[in-house]
Amino acid sequence: MPESTIILNNTGIQRALTRIAHEIAERNEISAEIVIVGIQCGGVSVAERLAQNLSQIWSAPVPCGSIDVNMHRDDLSHRAAPTVHPTLIPFDVTGKTVVLVDDVLFSGRTIRAAMDALTDFGRPKRIQLAVLVDRGHRELPIKADYVGKNQPTSQKEKIIVRLAVRDALDEVVLERP
Repeated sequence: MPESTIILNNTGIQRALTRIAHEIAERNEISAEIVIVGIQCGGVSVAERLAQNLSQIWSAPVPCGSIDVNMHRDDLSHRAAPTVHPTLIPFDVTGKTVVLVDDVLFSGRTIRAAMDALTDFGRPKRIQLAVLVDRGHRELPIKADYVGKNQPTSQKEKIIVRLAVRDALDEVVLERP
């Protein structure tokens, strides 16, 4: 049975998301130029929470959408048929600063696929990346602009993010084999 360690509890997750929202607000002064796009599945709940936090900071709604990257992945031929989730981007990304959001940054391949998928919806002015946990092991030259927690891991370890929208509690767990 794997050994589990909680690396972020409910309070830690909320603190990290609040800090990331403030960092986004500081780096992007014009709130009307910002849109948030969560990567299916894990990034969507994180994106929704970031959008809520930013809406409170700016006292204005921040558009939030979701994107499925499965058909843009470079490993489609090596995987079983992907489970496709809905993409919902009910706003124009052209000329906007898109903050892509995912729960865990690992190899960078999902982010590359997300950037490819995003171009199907327009040409953003800029793309920024926010992740709740960065665990290292990049295979592509991709770096997050906003990180909730850096958690070095081995290749065999896993990071599991549980958020109340999908699960009964908020926590980030490191599992060791």
